[in-house]
Amino acid sequence: MLDLDWNAQLRLAPDVLIQDLAGEAVLLDLNTEQYFGLDDVGTRMVQVLTDAASIQAAYESLLAEYEVEPEILRQDLQAFILELQTHGLMQVQ
Repeated sequence: MLDLDWNAQLRLAPDVLIQDLAGEAVLLDLNTEQYFGLDDVGTRMVQVLTDAASIQAAYESLLAEYEVEPEILRQDLQAFILELQTHGLMQVQ
């Protein structure tokens, strides 16, 4: 797994729309016309990541919000971000 710059700030890619559906969300990539569904936790991760000043700040916010072991959250958040980046949905600002 690639290492992230935890000081980086993330944003949705310019051609990606997000639609909230009762606590869950769908991401639409306008370039590929593909939809990506997110459960409530994935939706919250995207919200916090796009609002935070850095990935580290988002991690700390999520750690305070959820009962989870710090290392598990770090691994899950990193995998989630890399998956979104692989699909061109999120990019470093």
